[in-house]
Amino acid sequence: MARTQELRPGVYVIGTDNWRLNSGLVLGTQRALVVDTGAGPRQGREILAAVREITDLPLTVVNTHAHYDHFMGNAVFARAGATEFWAHKACASAMAEVGEYQRSFVSTQEPEMGAGEGIDTRLVLPTNTLPGTGLRPSLTRIDLGERPVTLFFLGPGHTDNDVCVGVDDVVFCGDLVEEGADPNFEDAFPQRWVESLRALATLERYTAFVPGHGTPVTVNFVSQQADTMELALRRAREVQVTEEGPSTAAMYRLPYQAGVARVFLDRWALIESQNAADVPPATIPEQLRPQSPDIPPSA
Repeated sequence: MARTQELRPGVYVIGTDNWRLNSGLVLGTQRALVVDTGAGPRQGREILAAVREITDLPLTVVNTHAHYDHFMGNAVFARAGATEFWAHKACASAMAEVGEYQRSFVSTQEPEMGAGEGIDTRLVLPTNTLPGTGLRPSLTRIDLGERPVTLFFLGPGHTDNDVCVGVDDVVFCGDLVEEGADPNFEDAFPQRWVESLRALATLERYTAFVPGHGTPVTVNFVSQQADTMELALRRAREVQVTEEGPSTAAMYRLPYQAGVARVFLDRWALIESQNAADVPPATIPEQLRPQSPDIPPSA
């Protein structure tokens, strides 16, 4: 059963057991916004039921990135009337390109989604994306009726398509922020992830950071995650990576569990070999730069 926590008036975290997922719910006077829909119809319906216990408002959906546990419940919300699904451009592309492949990851907890059979198992892709090329930091605002919500992209990190959702002093971070477990580096950009976390931590208007999984955290946790990742990068640069991959000894020098460290080193070595540093660095969109502690940025 979903667990609902009201962080601020009209701003909720909806937690579900599978993958310890955090979804978000933000209420306006005309619409409500849902952040991340789960890994399939079972989890999606659990999230929707929690939403409908709170509000009957029409729904808009945001997918923070293109990993299965954050978007494969979209069809449940489409059938519930949602017509706007927001994401990063690269998120939309990734869903289209590898969405079917990701069904194999959910077949145990979501057998219908895994098989692609039954109601609410189709892949519903984003209808709206953040402005720009998708390579540089960007943002857009959604008006829910007397409640503006800011969607923003700071740069690559957990993926190349991580979108944060800011409302009042709360920001839903997706898996850009990881709590309760080591970060997942399978398709991450570790150096850029550090930069994106540093940029996120400078946004003084936000005091509550909701990770994609785990418990909401403070800015100190965000900075600590960046520090730990930076330490891992320093140690990775000190080890020699053979053609067969990182040595066992190298894995134990990193501040992560061995399996995660191995993935980190493999991913870091791949990025270094591809010289992927031509991606623009994480910066803060001008509209998000602090003007006054009490005055939100202009539109």
